[in-house]
Amino acid sequence: MSSAHENPRAFLRALYDAAVARALPGEVIGRFLPAPPKGRTLVLGAGKAGGAMAAAVDALWPKDAPLSGLVVTRYDYVPPAYKARPGRIEVVEAAHPVPDDAGQRAAQRIVELTRGLTKDDLVLSSSPAAVRPCCRCRPKGSRSTTSVPSTRPCCAAAPPSTR
Repeated sequence: MSSAHENPRAFLRALYDAAVARALPGEVIGRFLPAPPKGRTLVLGAGKAGGAMAAAVDALWPKDAPLSGLVVTRYDYVPPAYKARPGRIEVVEAAHPVPDDAGQRAAQRIVELTRGLTKDDLVLSSSPAAVRPCCRCRPKGSRSTTSVPSTRPCCAAAPPSTR
């Protein structure tokens, strides 16, 4: 990295590039992923970063471990490589911030995907806290690992093992 005094523009660009690299899901999400469960792993989510997060989880999750799911993201926010060659997690594009028909259909499908979960299954969420289902809405006995701590009173007060 060049000195800030020698080449301020290059120095600032290097700082910017480093900050962006640290924020990319593919660079940071791996250290937060748990080991695969005895059952299946289901990835559910919504948000502008959902497509990038789904692609990162798909790339980092063991190829021999069950992985599926559905993530909703804004139109044109799916990483081009993942869109060209979809992985194990389906990424649906929909309107943002006001949901359109595609977003409403995807939300219903997300609810349907949670049916039949067992205590041996794992749900990974790439949703912001504002749209993540309440801890009381998850199937009884299911585990959930989330990317963002919940800000909802019922979830924030719940023991960590149930959040």
